[in-house]
Formats: sequence, C-alpha cells, structure tokens
Amino acid sequence: MAVTNATIQAVNGLTARWAGVSEGGTVFSAAGVWPLLAFLADGAAGAAREELAEAVGMPAAESAGAARELLGAMGRMRGLDSALGLWTGRTLELRERWEAGLPAAAHGVLTGDEAADQAALDAWAAKRTDGLIEKMPVRVTRDTEMVLASALALRTEWLSRFQDWPMCPATGPWADRRLAGLHRSSALLDRVGVADTPAGQVTELKVYGDNAIDVHLLLGEEGMTPGQVLGAGVDILARRVTVLPGPQLPYGEVGPGLRVVKVRSAHPEPPTLNVATTGFDIDAQHDLLELHRLFGLTTAMDTSRGHFPGISATTPLAVESAQQAAMARFTALGFRAAAVTAFGAAGAGIPQLRWITTQVDARFDRPFGFLAVHRHSRLVLSAGWVTEPTDYPEEPECPEYDEDYEGDEGDEGDEGF
Repeated sequence: MAVTNATIQAVNGLTARWAGVSEGGTVFSAAGVWPLLAFLADGAAGAAREELAEAVGMPAAESAGAARELLGAMGRMRGLDSALGLWTGRTLELRERWEAGLPAAAHGVLTGDEAADQAALDAWAAKRTDGLIEKMPVRVTRDTEMVLASALALRTEWLSRFQDWPMCPATGPWADRRLAGLHRSSALLDRVGVADTPAGQVTELKVYGDNAIDVHLLLGEEGMTPGQVLGAGVDILARRVTVLPGPQLPYGEVGPGLRVVKVRSAHPEPPTLNVATTGFDIDAQHDLLELHRLFGLTTAMDTSRGHFPGISATTPLAVESAQQAAMARFTALGFRAAAVTAFGAAGAGIPQLRWITTQVDARFDRPFGFLAVHRHSRLVLSAGWVTEPTDYPEEPECPEYDEDYEGDEGDEGDEGF
C-alpha cells in the first residue's frame, strides 16, 4: 500500500515543528519518531491519547494504520533501511489487537538481565543502521517493562560528484576558516531557486542522489532562525510557497548566497550554475521528554499511573524515557544519515572573449539547513542545521578565485546535478 499524502504531510509537519524548537547545529528524523508516537497513540487513553494524536497530526484511531503504511513505504525505498522493534518483559501481557498491528517479527523479550538486554538492544541499533548508530539511545533498567524503538539509515551517492577544494569565507561566522569546500558546475539551472516566505527569502538547492533520495540545501536571509529556514523547506515540498527557479531569475543578487551575472566566454556556452558549499558531519542526541509538549508526551510521562490500556490490560504503562540518536554526513560523493529512536575545479592561453553567457553562482558559506527527501513521495527522512562544517584536512592557501568559483570545464552540462 502506498503512503498517503495525509501521512506524509503529518510526518513533514512534525519535522517543521521540531525544527521550530531546535537550537544550534543538529540533525534529527521526525520520520523515525512519528511511527512510534502513532503506535503509542493507538494504545493510549484519556489525555495521553489526545496529546499523542495532536502530535501525530491525525486521529488516534487512524494512527496505527498510518504508521504501518509509512513503515511499509519506507521499507520499499531504495537506499533506506528502516525497522521497528518492540521488547517487553516476560510478564507483560500485550493486547493481541495492538501487537498484531506491529510489523511482523518486531517483538523481542527483555530477560531481566540489564547488561544482556542492553547489549542486545545496542546490537539491534548497530545492525539496523549499518553501524552508523552504535548504541540504542535508551538505557535498560530493572524497572523497564517495554522498549519500543525505530531505526532508520539512508544513503545516496550523488549522480555526479562534487570537486573537493578548500572554501575560505571572507565574512560571517565561518570567516577565515579553511573549510572542506565542495564545488560543482551544471547547465541545469532549475536545481536552484528562491522562495519568498513571510520570514524572508530562502535559497533552495537540490542535490540529486542516484536512488531518488535527494538533499535540499536551504540558505535563509541573515537573521532567520533554523526553524524558519527548515520550515520554508517543508512548505516548498508541500507547494505552499512559490519558488522562482534558476532559469527565471533576474540578474543581480537575487537571493541569499545567490547571484546571476553575465560573463564573457571564448565560445558559445549555455547558462551555468556554479555551486560552492561545504561538507558536514553531524551527530546529535535528543531527549524527547525535554520536548514533551511537541511530541505529545506530557501526560504519558506521568509514571504515577498507567496511560496505555490499549497496549496492556494487566500492567500500567507510562513513558519513562524517549530518546533519539541521529547523524548526517555530506561529502563530495554522497550523503549518509541515520537515526535510532527509542521510547524507553583551468585553461591555458588568453582566448578572445567574443560571447556572453549567464552564470548563476550559489554559495553556502554560513550556517544553512538541509532536508534529506524521498524524491517521489516528498517525505522528509532527515533534517538538520549546519553550524560546524567540516574543516579542510590540510591548510593550503585558499585560491584567490575561491569567491568566484567557476567550476571545472569537465563538469559543464552535468546531467546529474
């Protein structure tokens, strides 16, 4: 069964709301949290059920079906590994209807040996993310009756790689640093565009992967918050804001980090998009209970009484721990991201420049956001904000032309941008 637009909008909505309360450099996956919240909502009662349904963005009675639909769709996406696991104590009796709604073979047992149980959960997290996340973010204690966890690992290789060259910003928070610059040129101007939002302009650059998982880089006006920039990216996906694409941009400084100029050329050339960005490698750990209102866990975390009679009729259950460990890595070759969530380029000679062509320069040399997106469904799989880019491994002198990088001749007309 294909994932419905309503489910995608609900997950992406949680992405935008989470971005709205994020601070500093981070990476997170609402797609990893959402199914867990949906299954919890299905088994909750009273205020906990209402709060979880609000966080999920749909009625609790529909949430488990939507979660199964989402997990099934993610399981069919190339380049994405996802899984859901449930572990319960030996004496915890689950309601058959709720357990039957979980993916097949998802249920495991907590033996009561804390060290052995923790080792088993850590091994599950590492296996399901291909080692990108080494440990389960929650710790098993003697009071743990149930652990409900999801794992998500995505990888994509760029259709055409970037060129590694140091980037040395002249202004902004990264001024005077030698960053691991990534540069590429393309004749595909529609990969970049500018959106006008109530909070300001946002430049969007789409970097296409070879398996329909793409990364959208988002640069807002100076002063915009991560939530405003990433929220704009989600609104672009939902077509709630209009993007003026590269081929239609006027000449001049047309958006954050974006300019369109006329340049002379020795021979006829199509318009060119030159991109300069930086690599990044981010890890983050999130305590979801610190954002209990966002995730609908305010009542559910009250351990003085049970809130999930739809999960177990015999054992009162409350959420004692809710964590997500996430990572994202953006390089010249591709992108990697993972999350585990648990409750519990020069020429020679001087040619005659007889022709004029258009050049679009996009430069991401100050903090920016990113969304890892499944191209066909527009589902956001991972999101984040880059404040600490990767430094260049050595320290060569930055090239004088770095501010006006024009790419490598061999990259022009790159069909895979």
